[in-house]
Amino acid sequence: GRGSCVVAPLVLHGRAWGEVYVARGPGEAPFARPDADFATVLAAVIASGIAQTERLAEVQRLAFTDPLTGLGNRRAVDVRLDEALERHRSDGTPVSLVVCDLNGLKTVNDQLGHAVGDRLLERFGSLLSLCGAVLPESLAARLGGDEFCLVAVGSSADEVVHAATELCLRAAKLDVGEGVACGVASTADPIGPVRSARRLFRLADAAQYRAKATRAAHPVVAGREGPEDPVLHLADSPPPALPAERRRLRGHPPPPEAP
Repeated sequence: GRGSCVVAPLVLHGRAWGEVYVARGPGEAPFARPDADFATVLAAVIASGIAQTERLAEVQRLAFTDPLTGLGNRRAVDVRLDEALERHRSDGTPVSLVVCDLNGLKTVNDQLGHAVGDRLLERFGSLLSLCGAVLPESLAARLGGDEFCLVAVGSSADEVVHAATELCLRAAKLDVGEGVACGVASTADPIGPVRSARRLFRLADAAQYRAKATRAAHPVVAGREGPEDPVLHLADSPPPALPAERRRLRGHPPPPEAP
């Protein structure tokens, strides 16, 4: 004798996604109409569950993604750094942070329009992702405005600096903008104990600020100029007086309001 089967399609977003297939062998009671109806209802329930899972995954993705560049956002960076530093405290895995400030974005926006400025942000984001791809377990992210960063876990400090150097070289060749200022801080360098993401950000921020102030065409790396490293002093000093449009070093309290 011959067996029987019942098949019900899984329809997702108006398209066939799969199917529910149940078979019975020869000698078993063949499927009847109620079995087919039940399979149809079951397929609809399964499809609904899959759609809900996809929606939740998309919501989570959007919560950790910068909408303009498609890179990670500040929330994604905070999560990755917290996890990485926990691992560093556990087994010594090096954690490095590259903070980048895209030079000349305001001028591009003012003179060429925000659409061109957005394209500059997108192109730099692609460069950051490309240069970071050589570092396993890295995360490229946009912090907001003209600020980007790269989190690297497990790579040596020299590997991270090499990737940041390549980023500076490529950014300098973009047809708009004025290149990028990059600061690097790594637990593999002599920067003292790093017990929090806030501390690593302050060090990388200070290195980036020095790169911008000195118009360095290469990354400035925290901790590589000995005990008197100006980056270490800057990270531990009161916030410098910056123009109104520049941000403060992360982790520093805001300066008092002018009377």
